[in-house]
Amino acid sequence: MGRYWHPHSLDGHAVIVTGAARGIGRGTAQALLERGAAVLLVDREESVVDLAAEFVAAGFKAEHCVADLRDAASPQLIVTTAVDKLGAVTALVNNAIACNEPKPFTDITQEDFNLVYDVGPRATFFLMQAVHPILQAAGGGSIVNFGSGSGTVGEPMFGAYASAKEAIRGMSWVAALEWGKDNIRINVVCPFANSDGVLFWAENFTKDYERAVRHIPLRRVGDTHDDIGAMIAFLLSPDASYLTAQTIHIDGGSGSFR
Repeated sequence: MGRYWHPHSLDGHAVIVTGAARGIGRGTAQALLERGAAVLLVDREESVVDLAAEFVAAGFKAEHCVADLRDAASPQLIVTTAVDKLGAVTALVNNAIACNEPKPFTDITQEDFNLVYDVGPRATFFLMQAVHPILQAAGGGSIVNFGSGSGTVGEPMFGAYASAKEAIRGMSWVAALEWGKDNIRINVVCPFANSDGVLFWAENFTKDYERAVRHIPLRRVGDTHDDIGAMIAFLLSPDASYLTAQTIHIDGGSGSFR
């Protein structure tokens, strides 16, 4: 089956993608680049430098920024780097997350809680603040944040992670309501894909993983590039210009009933 997009679908778009070195971030960055967007790949891993070079060698407009989202200075650093290297920012994809789960709720430590909140909702919140004046001055833009079925539906052994993901959804709705007048659209995606975290889950908690897959109506796990990246590309595109303040489950139907 053919696809409607083409290599110029996102021409003129300049996008920040966090957690871009691997998994969903990498798949999303690739999908955006293939459609003509310029992308700043952000990650704390140095491998993001080589990944950006690979994309450039393939003819894409990729830049990199090595940054630790737990550093309070990182949001402004990332946005400034994007403007300097890309010449503009039209969109932000807050994909990065880190956690020490799965583990029982009562075993989650303050360090575990701080980790997932610092890299997830805290970084998302302040990156949104940092990019707002850039998008506002440009006449609008789009932000995609990441929730999770672990929060919207619930998943045992992911207490802090679920909490952090629902915090991201809450702040997203507030910003979408406040910034709509600036033509800044904010949506949340809740994916289930073959990311590094899901692959770790599959290897180490096989029964829980297999149970989850059995409950997916489409009976497969999504692909970080073909399924998740493609949807995010759509949300950043003009085709989604009237879509904001929504939660979109890209999960084969497993979370659509809640």
